[in-house]
Amino acid sequence: MLNYWGIDNQGNIKIVVSYKLLDMGLNNRVISKFVFFLFVGYAFHSMAMAQHVPVGTIDRKEVVERHTILITKYDSLSSLSVGNGVFAFTADVTGLQTFPDDYAKGVPLGTESEWGWHSFPNEKGYKYEEVLKTYHFNGKEVKYAVEMKQPIQNKEAVDYFRLNPHRLQLGNIGFEITLKNGKLASINDIENIHQTLNVWTGELKSSFSIENIPVEVITYCHQDKDEIAVRVKSDLIESGRIAIRLRFPYPTHGWKDVGNNWTSEEMHNSTIVSQTQMSAVIKHSIDSTTYFANLGWNITTVIKEKSKHYFVFVPSKNTKSFEFSCQFIKSKVVSANSSFAATKENNQLKWNEFWNSGGAIEFAGSTDKRAFELERRVVLSQYLTKIQCAGNNPPQETGLTYNSWYGRPHLEMFWWHAVHYALWGRIDLLEKSLSWYNKAITTAKQIAERQGCEGLRWPKMTDNEGRETPSSVGSFLLWQQPHLIYFAELCYRNKSDDAVLKRYKDIVFATADFMASYPYYDSSKGKYILGKGVQAAQERFKPEETYNPAYELAYWHWALSIAQLWRERLHLPPNKKWDTVSKQLSPLTIKDGKYLFTENGTDSYTNPRYATDHPSVLGAFGMLPRTHLLDTAIMQNTFNWVLDNWTWKDTWGWDFPMTAMTATRLGMPNKAIDALFMDIKTNTFLTNGHNYKDERLPIYLPANGGILTAVALMCAGYDDNNNDEPGIPKDGKWKVRWEGLKKIP
Repeated sequence: MLNYWGIDNQGNIKIVVSYKLLDMGLNNRVISKFVFFLFVGYAFHSMAMAQHVPVGTIDRKEVVERHTILITKYDSLSSLSVGNGVFAFTADVTGLQTFPDDYAKGVPLGTESEWGWHSFPNEKGYKYEEVLKTYHFNGKEVKYAVEMKQPIQNKEAVDYFRLNPHRLQLGNIGFEITLKNGKLASINDIENIHQTLNVWTGELKSSFSIENIPVEVITYCHQDKDEIAVRVKSDLIESGRIAIRLRFPYPTHGWKDVGNNWTSEEMHNSTIVSQTQMSAVIKHSIDSTTYFANLGWNITTVIKEKSKHYFVFVPSKNTKSFEFSCQFIKSKVVSANSSFAATKENNQLKWNEFWNSGGAIEFAGSTDKRAFELERRVVLSQYLTKIQCAGNNPPQETGLTYNSWYGRPHLEMFWWHAVHYALWGRIDLLEKSLSWYNKAITTAKQIAERQGCEGLRWPKMTDNEGRETPSSVGSFLLWQQPHLIYFAELCYRNKSDDAVLKRYKDIVFATADFMASYPYYDSSKGKYILGKGVQAAQERFKPEETYNPAYELAYWHWALSIAQLWRERLHLPPNKKWDTVSKQLSPLTIKDGKYLFTENGTDSYTNPRYATDHPSVLGAFGMLPRTHLLDTAIMQNTFNWVLDNWTWKDTWGWDFPMTAMTATRLGMPNKAIDALFMDIKTNTFLTNGHNYKDERLPIYLPANGGILTAVALMCAGYDDNNNDEPGIPKDGKWKVRWEGLKKIP
């Protein structure tokens, strides 16, 4: 019956059976025992494969490169990006941005940087005070910057401060390919598409043909400059039928900007300010904003200004290949562009450093069909968050691809964008952006004082300078407030260094000061109340009526206790106010054995309106560890109801990782995996690795950060967790090996 058994190159036990054991005179009972012990050994081997291995054990290159992206046909949702964290360039199937209009409703072909912002002139002299509205909460008057268009407000002022400043689309770089009939090629003329993005090296390689003539393009983004470098090979060059086009779009005035607004030509200026046969510098000005495109070539090139803001670069015809680079810069005074070869080398070095740093996970050998897809999402999410969200400021939810919400960062989403860096051993990428909070101190202090509170109240919808955007939702949100304390604690956990405490202590303490002064003391209950005047993370309740949302209460308590712990580490006495508020904070409200989403939401489980949007009640024991406010049995009941009754089609991409995190902490690894793979449109992950929500938000990067955070929790666990891989099923179908991951609080 048993021929042989062994372990193959992937670590899988192989058993080959036949009837030869019967020929040896062994009876069925003996054979059964023999096979039984082999399967016991297999089971122990399977468990051993779900393990934390020493750093350097996993073949990281093999894991990453098996998820090299392959595109073989035009799909407006499959554009691919190269970038460095502060600058990104998104290309179509040609390796450049040749067809921006065809991708406008998919994943747009954007070129954005951290520094590229613009404001329309404030010609009517609007003042920020005009967007403030006075509310009466808990016996005092407070002012919020809202967009409710009430008569007391100046609607035009509200619109101006929502729109300005906005992030710019810096420029569109594409091919002009001429057909035999003299017309320019369209997307329908692109044939034999074969495009790969190797995220291990940052190389975007695009092959296609025009009228049976092949074209090969390699595109890189320099990892230290806002610059792309490109190599093109084709017989079309020799016949003068291929050129490079650079166009400068105009801002859209709208919530969304995909970089293809070619109107308003008279409202901005584009000028060649220097030129040689192998280089050019073009100045682009919109109102008071000016920047430059610095272009370089390896061969003689003719530059033509086809129309306003439209430049064409025609390479010499005596070659079948050429290389060029384009660097976007704020100042004309810059270093020379890098060559294609230097940029390629720069990518290989920097991406090798990235992938060989921090954590790694592989699911090779798993028999659950979802394992390979989870590994793909993990690999591509690391790449996407590195190129789109690893800058010096909080990123917008659509990264550096296109504008959503005018290009503004949302500070409550910063948790999902950035926490994973600490858990994956890349704390430097988290700390890089934490310095932004220092720029936002002035605004945060003004908001707190305006609302009669101490310390710093962090804005929700903001910009690089930390200014507050008027919003009928965002101005009432609270859950971004404790993030700074969470981030600082992650930094300390990674380094255990007093220098970290000294670096962040003032801003941590000022954050806690607001948190202690904001709650209202209800003497009849002897409790502190969060609200009224709260927009819960589950944005389905009226802020004028909302108080004591469950997730925010739990986060408030945890963050105040951590701030107090920081005082202890610094040998400072406890802050009495923080201690009083923390001890007397309202409990999470319970009804029918489940946590209400907010205390005022007594119909949380009966009103269909409230089973939509973010199921943030789960965040109280998913994103957060257990506090004394929480009973796990009641959270289990809450989780079960949410899982079975939530309107999941009305959720967002980070809701699924959050649900998986709660399932993991509740000891349900199978439910954690199921949560990550719910068959819901908003849980779609495209070929390019992006999470898709809808046409309005075809990419949604908080979901990518969420995947990395959840999987780190599921593998490395959390404080006081004694189970190996608490979020990985123990059914024998999952084999996971991981290294370099950190526990979450």
